[in-house]
Amino acid sequence: MSLRDQLRGTGVAIVTPFRKGKVDYDALGKLIEHLIRNKVEHIVTLGSTGETPTLSKEEKKEISTFTLKKVNKRVPVVIGIGGNNTHNILDSLTHDDLNGFTAILSSSPNYNKPSQEGIYEHYKAIAKNSPLPVIVYNVPGRTGSNITAATTLRLANDFEKIAGIKEASGNMVQCMHIIQNRPKDFLVVSGDDHITLPLVACGFDGVISVIANCFPKDFSEMVRQALKHDFKKAQAAHYKLLDAIDLLFIENNPAGVKCFLAEMGFIQNELRLPLVPLSKNYHARIKTFLKNYEG
Repeated sequence: MSLRDQLRGTGVAIVTPFRKGKVDYDALGKLIEHLIRNKVEHIVTLGSTGETPTLSKEEKKEISTFTLKKVNKRVPVVIGIGGNNTHNILDSLTHDDLNGFTAILSSSPNYNKPSQEGIYEHYKAIAKNSPLPVIVYNVPGRTGSNITAATTLRLANDFEKIAGIKEASGNMVQCMHIIQNRPKDFLVVSGDDHITLPLVACGFDGVISVIANCFPKDFSEMVRQALKHDFKKAQAAHYKLLDAIDLLFIENNPAGVKCFLAEMGFIQNELRLPLVPLSKNYHARIKTFLKNYEG
């Protein structure tokens, strides 16, 4: 089965719950059960939503091991291995135990702002050293540089291990060019909850989502309906959640989603510096949204 078939639908970039500065594994376990029970198609551990830059190497290993054990093969699990030091990524690919994971999600190098040729060579090195399929992650708002459609397609055609892209450029034209010219089994998923519905309408295979942490049932069902081209039902779910998606990203991610999850009783509203909890006025708006949503 191709990666495109395995990961079609909704994946969740899962948060890392903290309690008094330490990883809260009880809360993480409850959140994983919440996601699987509400029928998401796969889980992504150690993504940017998981505050990975603030996790130690030991914490990353413990979180990934715990997640695999808790999921227990009920859904695929993708692991984030990215960064702006290509050598360090290759070291992780060589020495980390990646048994049990379905694929690697690797963000484009942040801060360095490499050229398109530099981005190509970066992923070429990853492709040649990865034991698992690689999903490229294009998120210019975080990395400071865009992966063009031409570079994405070049990677997709040149390396079998480059099996997909999480595309979060927000550039609909760029997205359509990727869809129009991608290899048959190349996975293309949204990295932007706001525009997942129109991207699926254009031909995307699904999403790796933030909002599905707290609304997995409704958001994953929206994506399934869109994939079946039942856009009337998909639109209803999309607009039901649109204001919540606005609040997720109004200051930073994952402050918004952690506030939602805390209000829903899943985790503590705790982040690691340099991130801080959502401002009081936005926190109040989340409480209001949940009251009306649940009502």
